[in-house]
Amino acid sequence: MKNRWILAPLAAIAALSTPHAFAAEQLTVYSAFETDMLAKFKQGFEQANPDITIKWVRDSTGIMTAKLLAEKDAPRADVVWGLAGSSMALLKDNGILKAYTPKGIESIRPNLIDPQPNKAWFGNDAFFIAVCYNEVVAKQLGLEKPTSWQDLLKPQYQGHIAMPNPASSGTGYMQVSAWLQSMGDKAGWAYMTELDKNIDHYTHSGSKPCVQAAQGEVAIGISMAIRGATLKNQGAPIDIIMPKEGVGWEAEAVGLVNTQSDAAKRLVDWSVSTDANKLYNQFYPVVGIKSESHPIANYPNVEQAMANMDFSKMASNRTAILKLWSQKFDSKSEPKS
Repeated sequence: MKNRWILAPLAAIAALSTPHAFAAEQLTVYSAFETDMLAKFKQGFEQANPDITIKWVRDSTGIMTAKLLAEKDAPRADVVWGLAGSSMALLKDNGILKAYTPKGIESIRPNLIDPQPNKAWFGNDAFFIAVCYNEVVAKQLGLEKPTSWQDLLKPQYQGHIAMPNPASSGTGYMQVSAWLQSMGDKAGWAYMTELDKNIDHYTHSGSKPCVQAAQGEVAIGISMAIRGATLKNQGAPIDIIMPKEGVGWEAEAVGLVNTQSDAAKRLVDWSVSTDANKLYNQFYPVVGIKSESHPIANYPNVEQAMANMDFSKMASNRTAILKLWSQKFDSKSEPKS
């Protein structure tokens, strides 16, 4: 009887202290996912892992890549989740991403996975370039509907096109790389020089040109296909065009930075799971697990339009390409906010 009276208060104290003893561990996750995706991905992971919370640090791909490189000697991120494959390859080359094999990786499409030994990044989805074409504005201006990249060089489009600055937007760099890889360096730079004559401005966001086209600020936005589909679903008077020569695309991927954190490894594992892929498919028709890839309303048939992309080449040539691009074309970029 005496022991029973002693044990009861101890059990009560233990019960009261449990929430504090097992407070959720916070992970710092660097990302370039679109802002309207972050809450869903956070909720999905935290529901499956109630002892871990996500603290997002989010910016465009170019800015986020530069931030991670600047923090190389004192990393602040635990995980990078939602960054372009070419950036992930660059981060791996600089020792920021660490080799790790997540559970369930055998289900992920091989062309979305780090192709190098000691794999360090794994695709969650593929995102694509498209041309957002405002049908109402184009009709008012008497602009023909373009069907190819070459069409955009026609004088009628002068001052009516916006596209992302590749130095600050992974979407922009993705298409610049696609032009250079598909046309060759000489023809690719010649093409961009001619296209620049028709560019009204370059944005620092991959989705903004399509938003501007939807709002009638420009007639044409070279932009993210997913933003075009979202805006069209909301009633924007735009057509989403996949130029016949093929479009740039990249894997949006996950990688481990903090190898000492079991929670960080659990996040990487969950990010390639079936449950995570179901969430990705709410935004993207092409996701890591092929069986979870289903069409999205008003999203074009992107798999038939995918240009051949070398992510490692994109990573190794990035600095030189962006330097030359900025020298040639940066004068038309919007001011950075």
